[in-house]
Amino acid sequence: MSAVRPSEITPRAVYESRRDWLRRLGLVTAAAWAPKGWSASTSTAVRPGRRPPLAAVPSALPGARTAEAWTPYEQVTQYNNYYEFGFDKDEPARLAHRMPLRPWTVQIDGLVAKPLTLDIDDLLKLAPMEERIYRLRCVEGWSMVVPWIGYPLAALIERAQPLGSAKFVEFHTLADRESMPGLRSNVLRWPYVEGLRLDEARHPLTLLTFGLYGEMLPPQNGAPLRVVVPWKYGFKSGKSIVRVRFVERQPATAWTVAAPHEYGFYANVNPDVPHPRWSQATERRLGQGGLFAPRVKTQLFNGYAEQVGQLYAGMDLRRFY
Repeated sequence: MSAVRPSEITPRAVYESRRDWLRRLGLVTAAAWAPKGWSASTSTAVRPGRRPPLAAVPSALPGARTAEAWTPYEQVTQYNNYYEFGFDKDEPARLAHRMPLRPWTVQIDGLVAKPLTLDIDDLLKLAPMEERIYRLRCVEGWSMVVPWIGYPLAALIERAQPLGSAKFVEFHTLADRESMPGLRSNVLRWPYVEGLRLDEARHPLTLLTFGLYGEMLPPQNGAPLRVVVPWKYGFKSGKSIVRVRFVERQPATAWTVAAPHEYGFYANVNPDVPHPRWSQATERRLGQGGLFAPRVKTQLFNGYAEQVGQLYAGMDLRRFY
């Protein structure tokens, strides 16, 4: 896959003015099905295998729309960590289409007043969709800028009405052995489980996500729904969710079980706390020169400290890698 040069990336302002013009003409939905090679994104790359369009309005939430250049669609959808499909970055894009996306239900249970099971179509209608442009920082030292589509996870939480004893929420990823060859590995305990403190889950920036770049999520990016928590390392944002469980005690999440000396529960982005095997002070931004791109300085809480720093007041951030 050839690298996309910065000069080839359409400026955000140009793209947004074009999209607003299309919206006024009622053509945004049709644009997602434009002829091969046409692009309304910041990437000029051809976008094969497009997903159905997903309408959304730009979020007005402070901090929800970074002005940084977007990562090209091709790299967002073809450079993925999704170990259920394999350990190489290109394997999810090659294999995840095998995962069945219909029917799809999400079980919501645990310490809630209203346990329920919702179909994906019910979830798509639960709250108005917003487009949010977030930085995504991987614990491995690379990063992206992605225009996600979804609504605050808090909308789903309030539907379930957690009990006062609920302090944390777990997210369980699908574990389908017929379509996910990576489940044969014992690197992680399956199903993949991630978790948040309840106040983190309720934070307005925490997004229940159904799409990117104006389209439904591709399977390799966590279709049909995932969580995106932009101030944490990417592994905290669970994909292809089938269960949301409210609990009193801190969950035993996939990576804290597999390697507790390397991956903590909080996993907040912090350039001053190195991984045991590499520095986290800088990152390689995909789409800006490939493997030889200049590294950029990593920001505390991935640049969202103003919005989320109060969640960790009084905590020693060095203890919660």
